[in-house]
Amino acid sequence: MRTFAAIDVGSYELTMKIYEISARGRMKEIDCIRHSIELGTDTYNTGKISLQRVDELCEVLREFRTIMETYQVDAYQAYGTSAIRETENNMIVLDLIKNRTGITVEVISNSEQRFLDYKSLATKAEEFRQIIKQSTAILNIGGGSIQLSLFDKDTLITTQNMRLGVLRLRDRLRTLQSRTNHYAELIAEIANPQLVLFKKMYLKNREIKNLILMDDYVSYLMQNEAITHETPGYLSGEEFLRIVGSLKEIPLSDFMKSMNISVEKADLFYHSAVLIKNMIEVMDAETLWAPGVCLCDGIAYEYAQKEKLLKPQHDFDKDILACAADMGRRYMCSNKRSDVLENISLSIFDAMKRVHGMSKRERLLLQLAAKLNDCGKYISLMNVGECSYNIIMSTEIIGLSHLEREMVANIVKYNRIPITYDADAGGGPMLDQESFLKVAKLTAILRLATGLDRSHRQKFRNIKAVLKDDELIITVDTADDITLEKGLIGKKAGFFEEVFSVKTVIKQKRRF
Repeated sequence: MRTFAAIDVGSYELTMKIYEISARGRMKEIDCIRHSIELGTDTYNTGKISLQRVDELCEVLREFRTIMETYQVDAYQAYGTSAIRETENNMIVLDLIKNRTGITVEVISNSEQRFLDYKSLATKAEEFRQIIKQSTAILNIGGGSIQLSLFDKDTLITTQNMRLGVLRLRDRLRTLQSRTNHYAELIAEIANPQLVLFKKMYLKNREIKNLILMDDYVSYLMQNEAITHETPGYLSGEEFLRIVGSLKEIPLSDFMKSMNISVEKADLFYHSAVLIKNMIEVMDAETLWAPGVCLCDGIAYEYAQKEKLLKPQHDFDKDILACAADMGRRYMCSNKRSDVLENISLSIFDAMKRVHGMSKRERLLLQLAAKLNDCGKYISLMNVGECSYNIIMSTEIIGLSHLEREMVANIVKYNRIPITYDADAGGGPMLDQESFLKVAKLTAILRLATGLDRSHRQKFRNIKAVLKDDELIITVDTADDITLEKGLIGKKAGFFEEVFSVKTVIKQKRRF
């Protein structure tokens, strides 16, 4: 049995949950502590977190540390989200927190944050599996932004971030509060154009049957049996619209008291409810499910997964690859070409495991690079590498950190142009030495794979790569003429040999 603490330094609330995780993979929440602190109000309005709020933040985290000591936690993980991520002085804030409290807070990218939110659904595995069998959207409402993710037939199709978070919306509209009572209409005017554009670009002919809600206010309401009756957490879209409509007829404070929700949270609750209402209306969702999970649940799930304390209930890597495949389709990459490059690249990667020393995670980055290798052709056939880099860096890939996305973008870029050993000329934030070496190794593998499909005709039925001494022997199964591939592979193989000190030998197994 292990005791684990998950800490979420959010935009408007600090949350710590304590879990007991058994060797059999059971995860039990034993305590939850919340403290309201609007870090996002400072960040979104001034770009910096004020000294007063930093003092309050450190004081609360010291209390969290005392509670962790009381529970004798074996490990903890603290993450900062958009309020910390977007503040200009986050390095100073993080250093102050560590020195004053002894707690190390790591800042995660939006895609990492939403992926952890998404992983929290794995704690409701059976319900989650059932609901995503039909077309389903996940609406994740935060203080700074919302995340919309689309599932179809158990596969994650796409995910997009929009700056429509409840704290950001409230602060934008606060100046108008004294001049109008039509708050809901103003929220709709801001939110609906983006929601409609998402529907037009990504839904196409799909109909959304289910909407999974993840937020800190309405989700709590939907656990109330007085609202959901027989099945807590579930409401029809029609019933939810009726409830939101009824808020015009009674004071919001009275409604909050009747539902046992803090009146102090009334404005953020209302903004969240109106956003959900707009989402249901735009998407015509039939069923709303609020599983009642949060980022802390995802943090604990990831910890248990890494420590091999539980067996994954869902293939999350498959979702990352599905998002990349959707991105490839958007930029008209050839599915057949991508599949061949992926197959060849992975065969080489697996054969070279003893030499390259990389892990399963780098294997995933190579797969992503193979899927997105040709995306830059959508913009230019002359500058494919640079255009691909810019497309990848401008597009969020759920589950990847910013550094990992930078690595994928550089692998794809350097597959087309000579690799730059001067990090300052890399076209983006400087990669650390370890990451740069991984980029060089994965680029060498992708270049070799690209050389084996130089004609873009997918000539090989099967490919087998075997490492013998200082030679990588690649046997291709084809009846086609591969003179072009053998003749032009030299330059690609040259870089491969430079990186790994391994020669490449191509052998053909003919079919008649």
